[in-house]
Amino acid sequence: MSIAEVLNGVALGSLLMVLSSGLAMIYGLRGVTNFAHGALYMVGAYVAYSVGTRLSFWVALLVVPVVLAAVGVVLELVFFRRLEHRSHIEVGLVTFGLALVGERIVVLIWGERTLSADPPSALSGSISVLGTNYPTYRLFVIVAALAMASALVLYLSRSERGLHIRAASHDLETASIMGINVDRVSLFVVALGAALAGLAGTLAVPYVSLDPGMGAGILITVLIVVVIGGVGSIGGAMVAGMGLGIAQTVGTTISPSIAVVIPYLALVLVLLLRPTGLAGRRAA
Repeated sequence: MSIAEVLNGVALGSLLMVLSSGLAMIYGLRGVTNFAHGALYMVGAYVAYSVGTRLSFWVALLVVPVVLAAVGVVLELVFFRRLEHRSHIEVGLVTFGLALVGERIVVLIWGERTLSADPPSALSGSISVLGTNYPTYRLFVIVAALAMASALVLYLSRSERGLHIRAASHDLETASIMGINVDRVSLFVVALGAALAGLAGTLAVPYVSLDPGMGAGILITVLIVVVIGGVGSIGGAMVAGMGLGIAQTVGTTISPSIAVVIPYLALVLVLLLRPTGLAGRRAA
């Protein structure tokens, strides 16, 4: 196993870490399995592609998370808040329908053809890592994801808003009695979760090919990551995302057919041996 293979795994794990963190946040507070999360990632990638080709990648990196945060606000106010007393299956079906709508919108605007983009000039080429030349952009993805994870953990653990989020995630009713505005906290969390999906989509543009099925393709893996990490646990999702990314990439070098089933094998093992996930949170 070479350094490049390990770094490829870390790069994929970094992308999964950013994406699964947003989904874990939304579930932890809202109790919603957001099947539209993969579609948010896909829409973010396509919007980033358009912004990047017309302006620059760096503008897309700033603009797209804000655009997706606005979409998250709509999701919260129009759907999640109105459906909060409905069954999980009903809310799940609504988000699944929204994912299909998002996929159709992408096809109508960008078409069904596969799109790709080059990294920005500042991140093109390669850097020597322990004697191995490795693409600069993939190293950037790793650094950006680790920076995001560190900032998110610090924010949730040190800030007053982070304290409110953690309190509401454990018990919405008690948090409300203690004077926390749970509606405002929920709005912030869903918007932040959607923004993280947009960030992951933006980082993915120079890294993977874009197609209308990319959201559905990655959603299953992200759901597995969230369950393995411990449903609702952001830290668990980060660890599981990184671990699964490395395992899949290394597995591909051994046997592509084995790599395909690695996420499912990991899910089965975790549910059998540790049903609450790595972080020990309640599993649904």
